[in-house]
Amino acid sequence: MFLFLLVSSCASIKVTTDFDKTAPFANYKTFAFTPEATSLNIDQLNRQRLISAIENELKLKGFSKSDNPDVLIDLKVSAKNIQTATASSTAMYGPGYRYRWGGGFSTTTINYDNYTEGTVFIDMIDTARKQLVWQGRGVGTVEPNLSPEKREKNINEGIKQIFAKYPPVK
Repeated sequence: MFLFLLVSSCASIKVTTDFDKTAPFANYKTFAFTPEATSLNIDQLNRQRLISAIENELKLKGFSKSDNPDVLIDLKVSAKNIQTATASSTAMYGPGYRYRWGGGFSTTTINYDNYTEGTVFIDMIDTARKQLVWQGRGVGTVEPNLSPEKREKNINEGIKQIFAKYPPVK
């Protein structure tokens, strides 16, 4: 299941990028997806939403799809379950013992929060050099019960945030 697609709020997506400083980014004008990206092990509807969002962002950056591309786009997704704990203490004092040693007790309450964090990696591979030249990563909290419209909106917004850092500033 592609968990990144289910992010509840795109504002909470953390985006990072990395790139090869020697790559000729201005020369990249065409793209294609790797076979692994087009057969990514997620459901077909979400895979198509993801690919369409990336295509749209690349076209806005001046790219066109090609059978002989300058760069290949590869995708990877991952998810991990996370548990956080928050403790809060309440002090109770008996009569006449306020702010003194002894005579009181405290209680501690621990609240656990379980959630899933999803990550999508978008790799850009220079076909002539056969090297990874740019990588964008988006990480967010998963919300599994979103409507198809909200999923599509979140995918588009998340991919837009990732590609906001392309081309990189050298």
